Amino acid sequence: MRKTLLLAAKILASGGLLYLALRGIDFSQVKARLANIRIAWMVAATAVALFQLWLGAVRWRDVTRVCGTELPLAQAFRYNFIGAFFNQTLPSAIGGDAVRLMLLGRSGAGWRTATYSVFIDRAIGLIALAVLVIVTLPVSWQLIIDEKGRYAIALIGLAAIGAGAGFLLLGRLPFPWLDSWFPTRHLRACSTVANQVIFGRTTALRIAVVSITIHVLAVVIIWLIAQSIVAAGQPGQLLALVPPVMLITMLPISIAGWGLREATMMVAFGYAGLPQADGLTVSLLYGAMVFAIGAAGGLVWILSSEKASGANVAEPVPEP
Repeated sequence: MRKTLLLAAKILASGGLLYLALRGIDFSQVKARLANIRIAWMVAATAVALFQLWLGAVRWRDVTRVCGTELPLAQAFRYNFIGAFFNQTLPSAIGGDAVRLMLLGRSGAGWRTATYSVFIDRAIGLIALAVLVIVTLPVSWQLIIDEKGRYAIALIGLAAIGAGAGFLLLGRLPFPWLDSWFPTRHLRACSTVANQVIFGRTTALRIAVVSITIHVLAVVIIWLIAQSIVAAGQPGQLLALVPPVMLITMLPISIAGWGLREATMMVAFGYAGLPQADGLTVSLLYGAMVFAIGAAGGLVWILSSEKASGANVAEPVPEP
């Protein structure tokens, strides 16, 4: 019953946010943009998105290696691809992480390693995105005229970086009593491994470069989509606008980010003095592209050995 209510709430949230995003938009502008879409640019955006997915597999492989398991890169990419499908079919982006956890756990890595690696991989991605938001703040403050918009982006970035720093600090605190409580014990263990991954002599540089590149590629994807419809937005502008949008979209309050992404993209474009209709159109095309990639991931899942062996993603995951 609780899951049903949560799903209903997220459906309502997506619907409500989409309504707010679409209300007052001049659809003739959107229609004109879509009528002259250049497919080659969308194909290029999709290729970059797949490369982004591959880089995510590189990072996850490094994390699992520190966790004590060797995850082949091809297998990590396949699991990420399948996860992309479930991100589009389950109530939030967390669905894909749950499936990645299940697939890795069933592959023999163990449930503890699978849980830790997926959680740490997600945490590192969040920290890297927060760092990018903070680093680009000077550009954002020059670009955004609205004072509320400036402070909103700064607050979002600082809150995210603060949460990330708190998570990393947990593994360094000299308080043994934190290991006596189940939630803090495992969170502390994840923090310790995350510190080893982020600051390790053999992993620090690669993890930093890969993680930042993943989020910069999101900006590239949005720029390519904008080019496909000749929408407004220069690379420097999008570098300041897209990371905060992606950070907000990570909140699990809508279905696969729909509605939340469109609303925040329109607001971001508006703050920068760009046409909100362009922000809406770019966001819708981005969502359609991600959905298409997810559909391809669904085909990979259907043809996978895990699916053939009868693995049920609805089965509860054992406690680590």
